[in-house]
Amino acid sequence: MSVNQKIKVEVDGRVYETEKGITVERLIENFELTSSSQIVAAKVNNRIQELTYSLNDDCRVEFVDLLSSDGIRIYIRGLTFIFIRACRELFPKCSVSIEHSMSKGLYCEIYGDFTLTPSKVKRIEKRMREIVELKEPFERYKVSIEEAKAIFEGMEFYDKLEILEYRPEKTVNLYRCGWMTDYLYGYMVPNTGYLDSFSLMFYLPGVILRHPTIEAKGRIPEFEDSPNLYKVFRDAEKWSKSIHVENVAQLNKTIQEGRGGDLIRICEAHQENQIRDIANEINAHADRIKLILIAGPSSSGKTTLAQRLRVQLMVNGFNPVPISLDDYFYNREDIPVDENGERDLESIDIIDIELFNEQMTALIQGEEVEIPRYNFQTGQREYRGNKVKLKSDQLIIVEGIHALNEKLSAMIPKSNKYKIYISALTQLNIDHHNRIPTTDTRLIRRMIRDHQFRGSSIEETLNLWPNVRRGEEKNIFPFQEEADVMLNTALIYELAVLKPYILPLLEEFDENSPYYIEVNRLKKFMKYFVELEEDDIPNNSILREFIGGSCF
Repeated sequence: MSVNQKIKVEVDGRVYETEKGITVERLIENFELTSSSQIVAAKVNNRIQELTYSLNDDCRVEFVDLLSSDGIRIYIRGLTFIFIRACRELFPKCSVSIEHSMSKGLYCEIYGDFTLTPSKVKRIEKRMREIVELKEPFERYKVSIEEAKAIFEGMEFYDKLEILEYRPEKTVNLYRCGWMTDYLYGYMVPNTGYLDSFSLMFYLPGVILRHPTIEAKGRIPEFEDSPNLYKVFRDAEKWSKSIHVENVAQLNKTIQEGRGGDLIRICEAHQENQIRDIANEINAHADRIKLILIAGPSSSGKTTLAQRLRVQLMVNGFNPVPISLDDYFYNREDIPVDENGERDLESIDIIDIELFNEQMTALIQGEEVEIPRYNFQTGQREYRGNKVKLKSDQLIIVEGIHALNEKLSAMIPKSNKYKIYISALTQLNIDHHNRIPTTDTRLIRRMIRDHQFRGSSIEETLNLWPNVRRGEEKNIFPFQEEADVMLNTALIYELAVLKPYILPLLEEFDENSPYYIEVNRLKKFMKYFVELEEDDIPNNSILREFIGGSCF
């Protein structure tokens, strides 16, 4: 075979002839190829590969940059690695915990025989930048599970020893950068030099690792504080610590020891207490609160929460009236279009805000109004004699994605409103360095629900998901801090219950689909969970909204 054997590589419709065995990184350099943002990986024939991957056959290459979810995940993974390394170099006996997303960044905590201060955070950032300047390679290598355990014991990453017990494969790919070895569940950039866009921000008692985002077009976005959301995460983490289920290994152990049923009951009782507290808060101010507004991102359990809150309010002697924002949509022909002539069905502008305020203010003042009903088949608002007049024991519950936007209810005094933000804020981590994104939990919930009750395939759900996420970023998340209360609907046990529902769907997925990379990522991390039977889940559980059997 000739040493000068050539292959053909297609990039953006153009074919390049190059030597066999060339890495993707060298291909980019040789032909001065670019993308819309920084390139951090590539899809080679629809399989994600690192930039150090060698091309040995004719292929099609698509670049993965910071305008894609895969690219952002790879970038954050590398930043996380050098953050942990910098912390360990400056504070050798410390333990680093990557907690959760926070204010367009990643909130982390550092434990040790010291107190974290702003000056220490500056030292960590300085050391990270020094590591970036070294352009040290991330070296990937495969070892047996037993070898990995020995390495992690030497690194004092003891939590990783536990989760390896549940890894289905007998080997594991580790990454080494300088003196440190870690496992961060995914692909990496070639070297630390790729990771020059970041900043650290002290956020008592931890630190926020700020990184590029898709929404900021591959740059670091402006900081937006979210103290209420932070409190919800902190409360969830404290509670999970109190019941000794902080990570997947501890969850698996609880199930294997036959305590899964108790865990379900504890989690459900805890959530019921939170909903009861909300109802009691409303009851305490019933002289002024007339309108309860509930909003949250997709698959957070808004429908079930509205029903459970209604029941709790009935316990307190109220008879709530549920009203759907959908019924205030404009007639289809009256929905405004954008500059491209398209209708944004996620926009607040498709709601007849004037009519909504007119009717809500009338109801609050004791008048009778006829509530419309939107016919989605005809695209018309209809009046079917649904006349409502509030009695002294009645409140209005409104649920919808725009419920927290003050523009929706601008004519109603704030004192008459009670706003509730809900989301599935996953408090369970795989280990200290690998969190489970809240978005993944919601996506899995939605895929199962769409498949079971809406006749949608996983591919159809994934096709819609980017638009859903953009709608959340624009219409829901900016208003979450305006809520009077936030409710976390994530259940510590739920991914163990969802595993037998989602895994067969993921296993059967078409490998040639453009969404296969995302499916494969979810499939890999779901395999770490021990399955939990659903028998002990009550029929009013928020999880029943997605797996079936709900009394609502």
